[in-house]
Amino acid sequence: MDWIEALVLGLIQGLTEFLPVSSSGHLEIAKHIFGVDHETSFYFTVVVHGATVLSTIVVFWSEIVALLKGFFKFRMNEETDYILKIVVSMVPVAIVGLFFKDSVEGLFDGNMLFIGLMLLVTATLLGIAHFIRKGTREINYLDALIIGLAQAVATIPGISRSGATIATGLMIGTNKESLAKFSFLMVLVPVIGANLLELVSGPVISENISWGVLLVGFVSAFLSGFLACKWMIELVKKSKLIWFSVYCVIIGLVTILLG
Repeated sequence: MDWIEALVLGLIQGLTEFLPVSSSGHLEIAKHIFGVDHETSFYFTVVVHGATVLSTIVVFWSEIVALLKGFFKFRMNEETDYILKIVVSMVPVAIVGLFFKDSVEGLFDGNMLFIGLMLLVTATLLGIAHFIRKGTREINYLDALIIGLAQAVATIPGISRSGATIATGLMIGTNKESLAKFSFLMVLVPVIGANLLELVSGPVISENISWGVLLVGFVSAFLSGFLACKWMIELVKKSKLIWFSVYCVIIGLVTILLG
């Protein structure tokens, strides 16, 4: 992998991690086009995911600090209640990570036909969410669990995590203005945990990729992720998800043809 490929892949990861178009699906498509093998891309994938997590923390820094301050008062308050809902939302993806990790990883085999079909599933979810009547209810514990189930399903490449969680939240009637923040914050701990586990259990760094290439990928993923995260918050508020549905249909059909 050279620095140009790292730049492009980092941009793809950063933009598509927050936009509802499936970052995992787009990375698999890009790797297929560039001919990047799994060994070379392993640590790169970990690095760019870490970059997008960092961009989320930067965007929501004040909210995260306020939540932690409230939580460490060690009493039930609004901040503790919110963090407990995030914990509930993490249960389904934790179960997938503990018991179905190998099965999920087996789906990341460059199967363009499968990824294309899953992109069409994402398009369907976004289309339904766009036309459904929007609710005003604040997220409760059952909502958090249901949205968490959507996040667990989105471990499949081609199913957008942000698309699935936000679309599910809109379909069950939750407040769209608080939904985007919850969707982005609920992924922080699972992604950080998964990356740490991969670093511990993964292969040694490949000689085919340099630290400079990793740095280029990290910076491009962080900057594009930062912009995409802020953009997506506004898009959810304005309910412009239908255009991403159309995009997923187009890229899904193209990907099926590639397969």
